[in-house]
Amino acid sequence: MIPLSRRQLLERTCLGFGSIVLANLLRGAPAATHNTFNARPTHFPARAKAVIQLVQNGGPSQMDLFDPKPALQKYAGQPLPGGVEIHQPNNVNTLLPCPFEFKKYGQSGMDVSEMLPHTAGIVDELCFIRSMHTAHNNHLEGLNMLLTCKIFPGRPVMGAWITYALGTENQNLPAYVVLRDPAGYTIGGKQLWANAYLPALYQGVEFRTQGAPVHHLQPPEPQPAGAQRAALDLLAKMNQAHAAQHPGETELDARIRNFELAARMQLEAGDVLDISKETEATRKLYGLDDPVAGKYGLRCLMARRLVERGVRMVQIYSGGGNFGESWDAHWDLKENHEQHCGETDKPIAGLLADLQSRGLLDSTLVIWHGEFGRLPISQRMSGRDHNPYGFTVWMAGGGTKGGTVVGATDDFGLEAVDKPKKINDLHATILHLMGFDHTRLTYLHNGRFMRLTDVEGELIREIVA
Repeated sequence: MIPLSRRQLLERTCLGFGSIVLANLLRGAPAATHNTFNARPTHFPARAKAVIQLVQNGGPSQMDLFDPKPALQKYAGQPLPGGVEIHQPNNVNTLLPCPFEFKKYGQSGMDVSEMLPHTAGIVDELCFIRSMHTAHNNHLEGLNMLLTCKIFPGRPVMGAWITYALGTENQNLPAYVVLRDPAGYTIGGKQLWANAYLPALYQGVEFRTQGAPVHHLQPPEPQPAGAQRAALDLLAKMNQAHAAQHPGETELDARIRNFELAARMQLEAGDVLDISKETEATRKLYGLDDPVAGKYGLRCLMARRLVERGVRMVQIYSGGGNFGESWDAHWDLKENHEQHCGETDKPIAGLLADLQSRGLLDSTLVIWHGEFGRLPISQRMSGRDHNPYGFTVWMAGGGTKGGTVVGATDDFGLEAVDKPKKINDLHATILHLMGFDHTRLTYLHNGRFMRLTDVEGELIREIVA
């Protein structure tokens, strides 16, 4: 008996209904997938053409930075009504008051902690989503969810989807650049900027803030005239021959394209790190003269220089290495957040002011978030444990409506209760601002058209200008 193909099986079963369904699916399928960096059209006119994603690794505390809760002060030391699931034995069900003062700022009168005086000065450019919630309270799963809309690994991150969708405006630089904390990789490492099943071309590329931006970009020793060109030409011929024998291997295609990109980057990538032409006023704006804020400020300045040159996606991490070097305030929250706010507050405000002065903020979407928030109860008497039930994300530029607050957590900051928003909603909104319907941006994988938001996600219309 000759085995049936899948198409034949569908045609001969269910009185032919299978083939009818298949035909309709094929008619509705998107165009063939692509594996190039060529700039591509959007579904509709875009408000933003680049994204700068500010990832606060470890989980900053919403009720100590952007979501004041007077009830924490009023009932400090008393049990949280109804309690909360205790994830670690050193949690105590007593309310921990906020150690910082809040004030209202800007024409919008938005509340900001005293720990963020520079951010407070640009608050009318920000929109707060105070009702975010996520699906897990562990760091790795929370970061996966934040970046891929699922808690498990193996899915492309948002930056890979954006560069797959848009391509790039500068063929001499990667479309997606990662500026991690010099203190070290976060938990998950390079998984947090992985392409997964998308073509390997769309994974993030790490840039360093000291020395050459990319490892091994320049030859280690001077070479005879024409030697590098001859070597690259020979390599290109060998790669083409190998690719002809193994068609459709995206890893091989990406390797070939990366060699070509590396050759072009030798001319331009070094200029991105060269800030010698920046004015003294710009350096001070980013806090480069500040020993506390200088390292993060340099990453923010590099981000501006990258999007200025046509890079689509720049991801900046605050907090790396051990969790004592991240926002993960299980112990002394006051000391932890004083440190990290001191490192990031001035550079972030400087970044937004610089983008605005150069006419780039309208076309650049800036996003600030951690993987979750913190609980209102005490841990080790002065810290807070992870809270996936409610936290704050802010966005600026790129078609967002500054001075807007969306949603709310309960009186103690534990749970999103008004207009709760999922990570899928956040990603659907980001894609919308980039000019894409998140339900139509797909990639065929394992017989299914996959998308960043999976099968969920609604536009957060309140923040769209």
